[in-house]
Amino acid sequence: MTDHEADQPQPLVAHLTELRDRLLRALLAVLLAFLGLFPFANTIYAFVSEPLRALLPEGSRMIATEVASPFLTPFKLTLVVAIFIAIPVILYQIWAFVAPGMYRNEKRIAFPLLASSVVLFYAGAAFAYFVVFPLIFAFFTSAGPADVAVMTDINRYLDFVLKLFFAFGVAFEIPIAAVILIWSGITTAEGLAKKRPYIIVGCFVFGMLLTPPDIISQSLLAIPMWMLFELGVFFGRSIDRRRHSQT
Repeated sequence: MTDHEADQPQPLVAHLTELRDRLLRALLAVLLAFLGLFPFANTIYAFVSEPLRALLPEGSRMIATEVASPFLTPFKLTLVVAIFIAIPVILYQIWAFVAPGMYRNEKRIAFPLLASSVVLFYAGAAFAYFVVFPLIFAFFTSAGPADVAVMTDINRYLDFVLKLFFAFGVAFEIPIAAVILIWSGITTAEGLAKKRPYIIVGCFVFGMLLTPPDIISQSLLAIPMWMLFELGVFFGRSIDRRRHSQT
């Protein structure tokens, strides 16, 4: 190998360098969002805990059972919210890294799917906050014994709602998953439609695993998942029709 050949940039090194730069930009977006939000950490926690606090009996309040919880719990929530806000930047960095290796027809559908996945994840989290939380917290606070005071620990509450935010955010990605399966040729819209009974059962099993052990919250996750599956099949049929028209 000559000195000139040794000086040539290696493709693997170039890819690793670009990957490092993309990761640093994504981390910088999270850091900037976190620094901007941290002064409002307690306000953010108050907003997230409002669905429960609005339903607490008179004289009840949320409590902290650990010494560091009043600081660490809003801190953790603020970090999660910063990541949540930075998701478009993170996904764009992923897109910018993989897009040069994609064909033009792949890019034509991949970018809309990427943008749609962001919107659907946000929609799932919003559905959990505005629809699911009021219903399940109303059920929980009213179903307990009359002589038991409801005073929820702030850290346990945060772990509970983050789990539901994630569950509903992921569940709302079902149309994207269905479209990708159909577009890649792994299956067809009709093939997915024939598996509808198994999908419905799977939705309720998924809801049972990721939500509290009550039929209300399980149904509030499983039924939207089923409807979103049907939406994915609907869009998948248009992909099948377009594919048949081109053959």
